[in-house]
Amino acid sequence: MTNSGDSFGFTLREMRKVRALKTPQGIQRFLNSLPYHLEQSAWSPRVVLREGTAHCLEGAIFAAAALRVLGYPPLVIDLEAHRDTDHVIAVFKEKGHWGAVATSNYAGCRYREPVHRSLRELAISYFDVYFNLAGERTLRTYSDPVNLARFDRLEWMTTENEVWFIPEYLFDVRHHRLLTRYQEKHLTKLDERSFRAGLHGHRTK
Repeated sequence: MTNSGDSFGFTLREMRKVRALKTPQGIQRFLNSLPYHLEQSAWSPRVVLREGTAHCLEGAIFAAAALRVLGYPPLVIDLEAHRDTDHVIAVFKEKGHWGAVATSNYAGCRYREPVHRSLRELAISYFDVYFNLAGERTLRTYSDPVNLARFDRLEWMTTENEVWFIPEYLFDVRHHRLLTRYQEKHLTKLDERSFRAGLHGHRTK
């Protein structure tokens, strides 16, 4: 079981590394420093720390754990896409406004400053930079926030096992539509410059 004290099951060395990040912005800088990997995995924050790499899901779960260590609730939301993969982000609130910490294979789908008045406003900020390789704008819904503390009994922060139970749970959480049917039918593709900018640093197998 995850400890009820300040360590959350982390070792002293792991806690020092996470606490050294200090702020949501520090967590984002750490994620930005990690190479993005393309494996079909669901590593815990402990494994991400050890391996020094993460993809979208793992980055969000790590960020939620790090936010928890820094005193925030460990919240994530799922951004659901059409003809594309979902994106998971860790969210936090400061002075009544929402921000996000995330990693992505796309340049624009990472950090958001805590300036958004609602989760919908935060989610829609990803719309123009959320696209597939055909240049289609693909973001469609966002989920209710999920507090990962609900998985403490499964030791989600420190287990050596993969944490597929988190994305499986996110799949069933209530999602909210961002667009009307009319809007979905009349979307334009990204222009070439925006497309190329969004793929800056993009990794392929």
